[in-house]
Parts: sequence; C-alpha cells; structure tokens
Amino acid sequence: MKRICVFCGSSSGRGEAYRRLAVALGRVLAARGLGLVYGGGRVGLMGTIADAVLEGGGEVIGVIPEDLVKKELAHDRLTDLRVVGSMHERKALMASLSDGFIALPGGFGTLDEFCEILTWAQLGLHRKPAGILDGAGYFDRFLAFVDHAVAEGFVRGVHRDLLVVERDPDALLDAFAAYKPVDLAKWLKTP
Repeated sequence: MKRICVFCGSSSGRGEAYRRLAVALGRVLAARGLGLVYGGGRVGLMGTIADAVLEGGGEVIGVIPEDLVKKELAHDRLTDLRVVGSMHERKALMASLSDGFIALPGGFGTLDEFCEILTWAQLGLHRKPAGILDGAGYFDRFLAFVDHAVAEGFVRGVHRDLLVVERDPDALLDAFAAYKPVDLAKWLKTP
C-alpha cells in the first residue's frame, strides 16, 4: 500500500473527539509512510487530517472540484492539489490514486463517497479495503443500520464483510495490511 483515501467532514463536528481522531489517523499514516488522498479542503476534519500528515512529513494529495477552489476552500500547502471539473471526477480520481479507503466522521458527502466505494467493491470494480475509523462511536448507528439491512435481506452478509471497522488507527491499518478481498463471483446468486 502506498496511499490511503480518507473521506471526512468539511466540518469538525462538536467537541474535540473527532478532531483528535483525525489527527491520530494523520500521524499514523505519516509514521507508516502512507500517503493521504482526500478531498483537498483546508477546513474541518479535512484540513485537520491533511495538516497532521504534512506535519509528520507525509505526502498529501488533494482532489477538489473547481467550484470549491473558487469558494477558497482549497488547502494551499499540499504535496499535490488536483483540480477537477465535478464531484464525479473527484471520486473517480481519488479511487484511482488510492490503495484503500477510510471514513472518518462527516455528513452526506462523506457517506456518499464511502458508500459509493463500498458499492464499487460489491460490484467487483475494485478489490481494495474499505473501513470506518469509529474511535468516537460516530458510526454506531450507521453500522446498526447496515446490520439491519443484512437482517432484512437488502445486503448480503458477504457484502457486509467488505466493511472493516476499527476504533484505533493502527488496528485499522493493520487490518488493511492483512485484508484479503472477498470472493464475490456469485454475489447475485440467491441462497
């Protein structure tokens, strides 16, 4: 693995727990020599994790739509800032630059980006690990929903297994290093 894509909020949320989680992940990425690919923003958890990786001497690639650059939301100290035309281009480029994907706390954009990556894995479009760093319990209800979707037959258990969840950055990256892609050859076959 060379680079990890992190989806996270352009807000810092309430309290310090989420910011501390972003800093911890950024420091671990830099310490392990893993580059960060992220949404290119300077605000919220996005700016926090980018700054933490940069302070640790790591590589940070930001991918940001031109409209957000015009709103002065782009981080100006990155290793590489790539400006694209749309959110769709942003997601595709972030995916192609990355060897794994992590969700930190965030809103609709974070969920959109992360769920699309899970969908792409489900469809066999990539075989990269995707995980949630849930050190502050932010995703507990989301994970309960995913388990409910499995129980109700809308998500198969094998697809639930695509989602790696840990509460510690080192544990999550260790799980990524040991990740074996799920065989999805017969995912449409009914039980």
